Amino acid sequence: MIKVNIKPLSINRAWIGKQRPTAEFKSFKQSLMWQLPPCQMPEGNKAIFLEFGLSNKLADYDNLIKTVQDCIAEKYGFNDREIYQAVINKTDVTKGKEYIKFSVTEKLCGKCWLELNQVAKCEC
Repeated sequence: MIKVNIKPLSINRAWIGKQRPTAEFKSFKQSLMWQLPPCQMPEGNKAIFLEFGLSNKLADYDNLIKTVQDCIAEKYGFNDREIYQAVINKTDVTKGKEYIKFSVTEKLCGKCWLELNQVAKCEC
C-alpha cells in the first residue's frame, strides 16, 4: 500500500455548492497530488483499498472517500467510475500523525471478493 502523510479532507469541506471547489480543497489536492508516487494502475475495472489515519474520532470515513479517490484517479489517469469494489478502514492516530494509505488492484472475482470480506471473529 502507498502511504501519504497528509490529513484527509472531508467532502463537506471540499465544495461550495455542487461545482465550486473550496480553497482548502485546492490546497489539499495540490499537496496530495504532489506526494503521490509514480505507479502503474491496472487496466479495466478496479478495486480500491483505503485506510484513513484520523485524529478526530468523530470523523465519518465515508466523507473522506470522494476527495481522495478523485485525486488518485486524476493523478493516475483513470476515471473513478472504473472502481467497482472498495475496502475502507479508519484508524485512530494522534493529532499531527494523520495519513492516507491506498492501493488499487484489478477488480476481484466474486469468489475472491467474498473470501476477502467474510465476516469472522477477530482473534487479536
